Amino acid sequence: MHTLQSEEQLQTEYNKGNVILLFSANWCGDCRFIDPFMPEVEEKYKDSFTFVKVDRDQFIDVCISYDVFGIPSFIAIQDGEVVDRFVSKDRKTQEEIESFLDGVQTKVSA
Repeated sequence: MHTLQSEEQLQTEYNKGNVILLFSANWCGDCRFIDPFMPEVEEKYKDSFTFVKVDRDQFIDVCISYDVFGIPSFIAIQDGEVVDRFVSKDRKTQEEIESFLDGVQTKVSA
């Protein structure tokens, strides 16, 4: 998983193709819950998406611009435009995340 280093990266490196932004924070217990299985999720969808972790504390303005006020949350972007959102403060299971990504795959391939 890539880690967002600057807001400019969103406009340059990550505004082409299919990108999944994962909003997270080190102190977030529900974010830590998904850490063990996220590498498996990334591997499963590596041909479809670029995964980018966004630290909520470091990039609060990015969170605000995407209306992300609960973490962990996922924003799906295709060529710089939001195509889907899985945003809430609730704990997410691997099955819920994969179901979201399956739905995004359907939208971006249509």
